[in-house]
Amino acid sequence: MQILRNNLLVKVIVAIILGVFLGTLLPNFLLRLIATFNQLFSELLSFLIPLIILGLIVPSIAKLGSTAGKLLLATIGLAYASTLFSGFSTYFISQSIFPKLLVNQTTTYNSLDEANNILPYFTLDFPPLFEVMPALVLAFLLGLALSKLPNTTLEKVMIDFESVITYLIEKLIIPLLPYFIFSIFIDMSYSGQVSSILSVFLKIIGVIFIMHVTLLLLQYAIAGLISKRNPFLLLGKMLPAYFTALGTQSSAATIPVTLQQVKKIGVQEKIANFTIPLCATIHLAGSILKIVACVVAIIIWKAYDIDFMTMAGFILMLGVAMIAAPGVPGGAIMAAIGIISSMLGFNAEDQALMIALYIAMDSFGTACNVTGDGALTIILDKIFKSNTPPSIN
Repeated sequence: MQILRNNLLVKVIVAIILGVFLGTLLPNFLLRLIATFNQLFSELLSFLIPLIILGLIVPSIAKLGSTAGKLLLATIGLAYASTLFSGFSTYFISQSIFPKLLVNQTTTYNSLDEANNILPYFTLDFPPLFEVMPALVLAFLLGLALSKLPNTTLEKVMIDFESVITYLIEKLIIPLLPYFIFSIFIDMSYSGQVSSILSVFLKIIGVIFIMHVTLLLLQYAIAGLISKRNPFLLLGKMLPAYFTALGTQSSAATIPVTLQQVKKIGVQEKIANFTIPLCATIHLAGSILKIVACVVAIIIWKAYDIDFMTMAGFILMLGVAMIAAPGVPGGAIMAAIGIISSMLGFNAEDQALMIALYIAMDSFGTACNVTGDGALTIILDKIFKSNTPPSIN
């Protein structure tokens, strides 16, 4: 019972199973009640997304800009390059694999309301205060300005606002996500879509896991080449951090173990103490891999017409959004969902599928993130290697 209360993945799996089996068994009045919750939560999510973007991105950029030094710039540049490489390589690999993998399951879906006759008892419309793209532009501009104007009242307000948004994500959105996913699978089961969806889920998850392993091997091959050390031994040293992240589902919570392991590898203490906590926040190559792969799979599966340039812009924006992802299970997908809906046009059903797929692989994505932090730290240690550790301030 303790595991069920505390583990988001377990709750999502239970929600999916119950949704699959109860969609054709529940009486109509309960189905309508569930549909009512679905509509209200969808509205709440749409309302909060621009505020989440503003509340998370502004303080993240402001905090990064308040620290000077070559090591900071090198860490940010390397982390962003690694994240973008993961995103774009995942896009091209997914485009080559998923059309064949989903060849018998691609179909154009209608929205949930059109796919079945389950109607909510009532609906409430509370549109967001502003759209996602204005929120992104405003967040970048405010973040950049505050990074050059430290200790302002507005910066303190935005830091407090970040705490409020993080609280809402942790205490409201994340706890309600399993119920939202349950309501989506109830609808899909009722409309006869669920068997096809579960088959697609298993195929996508299998491919994503293989891509995670391949990404780590590639990261450590590069780190080994630059440091002139055996990449397999380096990766082996980082396995305690990998398995710890599988349990915590949080890069931040795994920092002590990651830090301990990179020091055992021989990284300078001052380099490790700076780069590991920073990379836990800004280096989410495993997370962007999951998101891009799931996005491409849904695009192909539902026969959406989205060209490469749109996807390229999406990946570039997603790389920045990953910096703002809160360190809680499912935090990265919550930071990204606004960009997914605004730039790619994913509807509520698509977003729910994205969230379910992402959380199903959340442990492995987090483990990939923190283990990749070790590879980046090894590279940075080699770049800044000297008898006197470099100043990081």
